[in-house]
Amino acid sequence: MLKQLRIAIVSTLALTIFTGFLYPYAITGLAQALFQKQANGSLIYTTDGKAVGSRLIGQPFDDPKYFWSRLSATSPMPYNAANSSGSNLGPTNPALFKAIQDRIDALHKADPDNKDAIPVDLATASGSGLDPHISPAAAQYQVKRIARVRGISESAVQDLIQKHTQGRFLGLLGEPAVNVLELNLDLDGVKVQS
Repeated sequence: MLKQLRIAIVSTLALTIFTGFLYPYAITGLAQALFQKQANGSLIYTTDGKAVGSRLIGQPFDDPKYFWSRLSATSPMPYNAANSSGSNLGPTNPALFKAIQDRIDALHKADPDNKDAIPVDLATASGSGLDPHISPAAAQYQVKRIARVRGISESAVQDLIQKHTQGRFLGLLGEPAVNVLELNLDLDGVKVQS
């Protein structure tokens, strides 16, 4: 019995040291050495070194002069990276319909002359509630409003969308997407580090 207890204690200590300390430190060191930007949150820095956000976590934008992101279902605040989640509202839940209708109403209020169909990703939240991207169609929907509010040409806004549209991974996987934070920073003329 004493021999088995000793084996159990030694095994527990060995596994605790390996899985609790050695392995995490080795993986963290490897990530820092090989993928430093990604391991540190894919942060976006201005040229003067100020962090303004992450390429991986969305931010709320509701000022009409900016491109608006997807809705976020995280709580207690939008785009809360510590609470990644979807709304978990089913397709027949009245709260889901209300959230969608509220967003549609906000889009119509910000741009009452726009009669185009609203792309689905502007009216719904992503599964994580943190998505930093919108579809090119969602960006195109917002062009007239942004050009009007900022007093710039629609073609200038179109050029910025084109510049910030990321294609499919390896030309095959995923859908084209536009990073909203990077696009809005470019609209404001904020220079970021590459």
